[in-house]
Amino acid sequence: MAISPQSDATFSNQKSTPSESPRTKKFPLTEEEIFYMNCRAAYLTVFKSSLENIISKDQLYLALQHAGRNPSQKTINKYWTPQTAKLNFDDFCIILRKEKPTSKAELLKSFKQLDVNDDGCILHTDLYKFLTKRGEKMTREEVNAIINLTDVNADGKFDYIKFCKLYMTTNEQCLKTTLEKLEVDSKMRRHQFGNHIEGSPERDPSPVPKPSPKIIRKTDQETFSNKGDTRSSLLSATRKFKTSVSFTITMGANGNRNSKLTEPNLIKDWQYMQSKGCFFLEEDGEIISHQYRMQIAQRSMVYLTIKPLNLSQVEGKPSPWLSVDTALYILKENESQANLQLVCFTELRNREVFGWTGELGPGIYWLIPSTTGCRLRKKINPVTDEAQLVYRDQTGKLFLTQEFKSTLSDIFEIIDLDGNGLLSLEEYNFFELRTSGEKCDEDAWAVCRDNFDTKRNELTRQGFMDLNLMEANDREGDPCDLWVTLHSMGYNKALELTEACPFVIDIYAEKCKPKIKAVHMEACSGQLEKAICKSVLSKGDAKVMDGYENIIVHTYSCDTWITSVIENKSDEKVIIHINNELSKNCVNNRGLNIFAVEVGPKSTMVCQHVMPLNERQEWIYYCIYSLIS
Repeated sequence: MAISPQSDATFSNQKSTPSESPRTKKFPLTEEEIFYMNCRAAYLTVFKSSLENIISKDQLYLALQHAGRNPSQKTINKYWTPQTAKLNFDDFCIILRKEKPTSKAELLKSFKQLDVNDDGCILHTDLYKFLTKRGEKMTREEVNAIINLTDVNADGKFDYIKFCKLYMTTNEQCLKTTLEKLEVDSKMRRHQFGNHIEGSPERDPSPVPKPSPKIIRKTDQETFSNKGDTRSSLLSATRKFKTSVSFTITMGANGNRNSKLTEPNLIKDWQYMQSKGCFFLEEDGEIISHQYRMQIAQRSMVYLTIKPLNLSQVEGKPSPWLSVDTALYILKENESQANLQLVCFTELRNREVFGWTGELGPGIYWLIPSTTGCRLRKKINPVTDEAQLVYRDQTGKLFLTQEFKSTLSDIFEIIDLDGNGLLSLEEYNFFELRTSGEKCDEDAWAVCRDNFDTKRNELTRQGFMDLNLMEANDREGDPCDLWVTLHSMGYNKALELTEACPFVIDIYAEKCKPKIKAVHMEACSGQLEKAICKSVLSKGDAKVMDGYENIIVHTYSCDTWITSVIENKSDEKVIIHINNELSKNCVNNRGLNIFAVEVGPKSTMVCQHVMPLNERQEWIYYCIYSLIS
């Protein structure tokens, strides 16, 4: 509801509504279009453009793997002969048409030949003989890597049924990852993909790919048979996972009481400041929040806490945000804002309050709120019944409904960051940026002050109500703009706060008056991601991937959640497959039990956060991290 200074009676209240996706299609994708989309996604995972050529066997092997195939050396040699100099994107598409993905039934059939006891397992000794002595032989190191896969090996046996399931889900996740990457990268979508042009809505027939003159092909059916040697399929499948590590953590009901947060003695004599804020869930699942600068004038003991804000709860309405986990990362500003040093984070807990106590030296500190995203997430079942926001009396005069007034009062409580019962221009602008993407300038604020109830140049609760009523009147009772505001603030059609979590930060300092100011509202990434990675690396348990000392999985657990970070010290990007299927009473921020992540060279990344579904019951975190070849 951006305020226009042009008129004392009229304000510009237009909200920016979500535009329809430019990718919205008139018709569903055909099977042919899906095939080419998958081809493009796989190709652009390896190359910057589909106009680039495949110039080596290794590149061909890698591209085929990203397309969900697992070619044996025999298959690679079939398409990359001594006369082959390069293959283009259209050649790649032709190969994918011929080389169908290995089915689960084919894999099971291959393994079953070695299952002498018909119990779904193969003795390691039998597996070793088969893989090193017959057919396309594997090295001792490669076989050891298979035997060391913790999720499919136990008691000297290889569980090939589990392996087949793991193999199939990994292929699916790899394809999903490449498609998501293609979707997100707009530059990637603008590439011309070989000779194939995306059809118009009128469904122009796709042109037939033209093979490169460099590729050598036979015309007989046998050359392009997709049946292949079952042993070769087995070998390529077992090479999919190079190595793996696993973590098992059992957590008791309601967490470990030994790390309970307690207030310092004589805290009532300490000096105190408070600020509120909010986590907002974006359409793509990203979480944004306020971020703060805190000033400590002299060295002092400090007690910091963060917790969900307890709003007025209407009887019968759920308050899901009260169960959302919160944390606060404290970073010291050194020479500049870009040079921030992690000091600590609020890892101790007392019910819904998370806190930290310690000594801080004089200086500027950044407070970055965090939530794992395990509980603040998109709801599967949308609300269909829409609450009424406005009504007219018998004279035709427009009023806000009582339910909408109650909701606006809660919104006022959320955006009143300093809690003084009034909205300053700075506080109001956080609200404006969130709901309309615009700021209210000094002139517009003066107009607001002249037309609505204010005190000490700040907007009162009643003034805020009247501002929203004016917006409804400007639209002649159409609540469209009001709903844009409500959805932006995390409310659904039933006026339930489901996609936001307001919080409150309390700061106590023994020796000086702390100062805190909200300075940004942005994505919970960047500095926060670095801070989480650094804290997990310093406090968590580390396991090195067997045979790959540059790939390390770090896991940190506290009373409430478990966080894993993957560290890649190598010069190449790696893909890690994550399997949480054996965990019990757990939920993670990704919403998937099985998924894959790509970790760039010389980098660390937060892999997942895990929390209990039910805190009153024991929860077991059992996760297997496998390096995909």
